[in-house]
Amino acid sequence: MDKKNAHITSLKERWEFLLGKLSVMLGEPPDLQGVIYLIGVQELGKGFLKFSKDQKQDLMHIATCKLLSYSGYYVLEGEDLDGWPHWKPVKEIPKLSLKEQDWMLKEAAITYFEEIEFI
Repeated sequence: MDKKNAHITSLKERWEFLLGKLSVMLGEPPDLQGVIYLIGVQELGKGFLKFSKDQKQDLMHIATCKLLSYSGYYVLEGEDLDGWPHWKPVKEIPKLSLKEQDWMLKEAAITYFEEIEFI
């Protein structure tokens, strides 16, 4: 996060800041699933195409694996012949409540958007 946004310290504030920036781009703030989908599209690197229902699920899986890779749960194995990334689980994900899972993914999504210098 750049210096002008250094005052945003709590996870909730950082998440709201990210949603605010995304809503400017998208016209409305996405929910967590929407953010995960956007990350999947970004990670695939083919732009916004028309995806089938199965491909949308695959994009969500790609994004979730990318986000969980920050905590060491997945590593990127490589890409298939169509350019889709494949991830390998390397350690078991702890049992978390739904709220804890959401916050874990939100924190990782913030890290992701900081890494690509969106926020």
